Amino acid sequence: MNLRPRRREPPDINLTPLIDVVFLLLIFFMVSTTFNDDARLRLTLPQADGEPAAAGELDLLELVVDVSGRFYVDGREVLGTDVGTLRRALEEATAGPDAADRPVLIRADAETPHQAVMTALDALGQLGIQRVAFAASRTDQAP
Repeated sequence: MNLRPRRREPPDINLTPLIDVVFLLLIFFMVSTTFNDDARLRLTLPQADGEPAAAGELDLLELVVDVSGRFYVDGREVLGTDVGTLRRALEEATAGPDAADRPVLIRADAETPHQAVMTALDALGQLGIQRVAFAASRTDQAP
């Protein structure tokens, strides 16, 4: 006669339904989330009179200088504000054939320090890029 108590096997926990619910919640929150435009870089371009240029058909390299003097090359922030760092970032962005022929559009905020724009021009000059344009908004006054 066996008087020892029988060992019970540990309960088997099935995690499949829990994982299904977590994935459904993840999909629900991803679909229902709205994104704010606060992450976008906002610039107030300086105003100028003149004819608007058709820049849509050109392959422009966009160099943005924000109000505090930080640089963005094709939407990616440059981690320094000195000429060498900006030149290296521009070299990476213009790597390939005809790099010196690619036009550059400088979009500087109206309140950007003048030194930041001069730093950008200096870095472009060191790379031998001569086709540079500045973005501006039109004035509301009629000539």
